[in-house]
Amino acid sequence: MISDQKLTQRMADGEQEAFELLVTRYHGPLLSYVTQQLKDRSKAEDIVQETFIRLIRHLRKYGQLEQLRPWLYKVALNLCRDYWRSAAYRSEQMAVDEFPDDADPSFGAEELLERQETVEQISNSLSWLPDVQQDVIRMRFFHDLKLHEIAELLDIPLSSVKSHLYGALRKLKRALTKKNDVASFGSGRRSKSNEEAEVTLHETLH
Repeated sequence: MISDQKLTQRMADGEQEAFELLVTRYHGPLLSYVTQQLKDRSKAEDIVQETFIRLIRHLRKYGQLEQLRPWLYKVALNLCRDYWRSAAYRSEQMAVDEFPDDADPSFGAEELLERQETVEQISNSLSWLPDVQQDVIRMRFFHDLKLHEIAELLDIPLSSVKSHLYGALRKLKRALTKKNDVASFGSGRRSKSNEEAEVTLHETLH
């Protein structure tokens, strides 16, 4: 597979095919991420489109980009923050106290079906975490970002990312274990799941 760096170089040289390959590679993950942030797929589409427009402008101006993926996510997140600070967003929030009942706040639903039980449990538990821990969990496991990419995206030290990830996983593990107890999955199976969770936690932090 052609690396991101080579594609951005070719795109900076004006190659349309390189741009199309980058869009194919990142449009879906970015749309999932922004939709999850905004709870509005239509606005998410606009922000993803603007993100790619800014990529074009950046490459025209500077001619290169070392780390494409964290750059795309950071631009998209900044655009979300700009929207949240906008008059349009404030007026929408004043018009309704909450999202409509028929709104679909899910993101990448098709991609999550195969792991429905695990992801659904984790998603339902994320609301109990601090915002930064929610962001770290989503970026690491739902969008497969590396820890150093998350650190760059959130503009925090790598050690803080590891700390937030460790704390979030411990809280999630407790929440999911409690759910499993209530569901009476059986002490033997629960013990095995806990051991696997410890291994996963150890591997994730390295």
